[in-house]
Order: sequence, then C-alpha cells, then structure tokens
Amino acid sequence: MLYQLSHIRMPADRTVVRPACVEDSNPRVATTSNRSGRASVSCMSHSAATSAPTAPGVAQFAGVRAEGVCDYADLTRTPDALDGGGWWAIAGEFAGPVHAWRFAQVAARSQCQEGAHDGGARAWQGPRPGLWSSTMDRDAYLHAVARTQEAIREGDVYQANICRVLSAPVPDRPDAGALAEVLAGGNPAPYAGYLDIPGAATTLGATDGHGSAPATSTWPGCWVVSASPELSFAVEQGMVRSGPIKGTGRTPADLGAKDRAENVMITDLVRNDLQRICAPGTVTVTDLLATEKHPGLVHLVSRVRGRLSDEPVRWGGVLRALHPPGSTSGAPKSSALQLIDELEPAARGVYCGQVGWIDADAQTAMVAVAIRTFTWAGGLLRFGTGAGITIGSDPEAEWAETELKAARLVALASS
Repeated sequence: MLYQLSHIRMPADRTVVRPACVEDSNPRVATTSNRSGRASVSCMSHSAATSAPTAPGVAQFAGVRAEGVCDYADLTRTPDALDGGGWWAIAGEFAGPVHAWRFAQVAARSQCQEGAHDGGARAWQGPRPGLWSSTMDRDAYLHAVARTQEAIREGDVYQANICRVLSAPVPDRPDAGALAEVLAGGNPAPYAGYLDIPGAATTLGATDGHGSAPATSTWPGCWVVSASPELSFAVEQGMVRSGPIKGTGRTPADLGAKDRAENVMITDLVRNDLQRICAPGTVTVTDLLATEKHPGLVHLVSRVRGRLSDEPVRWGGVLRALHPPGSTSGAPKSSALQLIDELEPAARGVYCGQVGWIDADAQTAMVAVAIRTFTWAGGLLRFGTGAGITIGSDPEAEWAETELKAARLVALASS
C-alpha cells in the first residue's frame, strides 16, 4: 500500500542540522487578565463581580510562571469554558479529557531566572535506578510492533505510535520544580515545563447577600514535569502553528527512508487537522524534514501553520481538532487510536497528550506534545517512551529507539 502525498513534495535527503526550534518564539503572556487591558492578573472572568479565592498550585513554562488556582474545567465536557478569559494551564490525557486550571497570578520569567538550576538539583530525590519497571518488556514490545505491521498490511493504518510506560516507586509527593530544574540542567528542551496542582475543594465566592451559601468547586490534581522537544500548537495574532516530530537517531546519519516517510505521513495528518480550524487556503507546510539536535539524539521535524478561521479564537474547536496529537497516535488517527488501545496494556495518561498554557485574554497559547514527560500519582513516578511503527520498521530498532529516548531522562530522574 502506498501513502499518496502528491500535494507535499518530498525533498532530497537533508543533512543541514539546526538547533532545536530556532524558528519558534514564545507567544506573549498577558500580564493583564482581560481584553480591556487592566494592569493586573485576576482570577475573575469578565462577568464576575468579585474575586474568587485561590488554591495551591504552580504552573511554569518557558517565560512564564503562574500561581494560585481559582477555577477548573474539563474542556472535553465544557469546550467553551475558556471563552470567559483568563490564563489557563492545560494537561490533556492521551485519548482522554483535557484538563484546564485557571490561575490567579501570572508573571513573566527572565532568562536569568530560568537559568538558575542549582537549588532544585540539590533538592531532588528520585528512585534508585534499579527500581524502574516497564508495562512491556522487549518481547511484548516486539510482538506489538509485529501486530502493528500486520494491521498496516491489512489496510487498517498507515502508521501507529506504540508506547510503553516505565514506573518506579516514589511514595511521597515529590517536588516537581526540583525535577524540572534537574532536567533543565541535564536535558534542556524548548517546551519544558511543569504543573504541580494538588487536588482541591474550594469556596468560590461570598454569600449573595440573601444568606445563600457560597458555591464549592472540586478539581483533580496534576503532577507533570516535561522536557518536551515537540510543539503541539502555538497561537499568536490569529495564526496557529505546529511542529510534528517523527524520525529519531543518535546522529543525522541514522535517519533513513523510514524516518522520512513516517514524518511526511504525520505532517500530512497535522495539515489536515489544521484545515479543520483554519481559513481555506491558509494552511502551509513551512518546513519539511528538518533535522534538529537535542541532547543525546536528533529528530526530523516539520512545521505547519495556518490562519485561524475564528476570531476570537474558539479554543474548544482548536482542541477538538488537535487532541490527541497526530505524532503520538498515528494515521489515520481514529484507526490508530483503536489499535493502540488494543495493544498497549496500560493507559498513557498525560504522556503523549498535551501540556502547556492558553491565555484566553491575550489570545495566545503554547502547548507541547507531552513526550519526554514524567508524571506522578499514587506513589509512582512514571515516564513513557515509544516509537512510530510503519511497514518499513525493524522491530529491534524500534525497541532500541524506546530505550534511547528514555535512557538520559530516566538516569537524570534517578538517585
């Protein structure tokens, strides 16, 4: 079976290597929390008459830090929740709900602040290296690769991303900021960040003057530390862009025809996803099969952009089109999701989903694909790793790719 891509020209083999994400700039973060430009950051929606209390929580990404959670929304159930404004941190579970927490205090971070890592490196206490286990051992993963190639031959999918999840016991809630600093020092990444949000039940307002009880809201907690190299989507000035990664090697010489074909498939999938939310004729592939260097490995990265058809941005529509990411699912996406559910023995959670922020007031966003990402819950620290499987995959090489992606970061997180 041939994957027809007559509308995308496959360039000759490229050996030019650029630093990670030199094209990408961070969208501006509004230090005013409404479209009228008031010079403060508030946890109120535009229609609110009084400010709401906050609960503990921290979100930190390149250029921005937010504290104090004042609202929560499951954007899968209430996709228009962001229309009221505010700065929101999001964590979308792969093939699951997209969680969003609205923060009260949001501040820009300087490069000097982002470069201070020593304190966190001293504070982090991770599991011992020998305590990590995997949801799939080598034989189980090779079987999953073989089953995926069988599905490709049967015409069910063109490509699917098959993953396994490593875990190690960490009984007490760890310091997410400390791990983030360790990773920033040993594995810097363009879309690194973390969320540390305890679950909470909080009173959302005073009485209404007639003796009515104030409302109480409950939201789930979240613990995510990401060293993601991959842009799911960024929005600024009415434009949306994405940077799908497919193709991994230790050096550029390791990137072959299979990697290029895989990248083109997913780039086309992302292009189709963006066409669902962009004005006709505005979606373009601005970069195809560029080689980027990251710590310990290289990736093939393409870039797609378009002009959003809705103004103001309809964030629910953006997430419906782009979640879960195409690069961590496969093509066609719906069939790949079914195959992944059949083959993987454990749910991925936030891994392979989305993590980042949306500023509904400034109409900007920066959301990463949640790869190279740690999560913690129930006394277990987890880290996922996977590979894109095509008909041209060598099962042993795909297993080795999962090992390569995990080795550096798991070592950094281990005591």
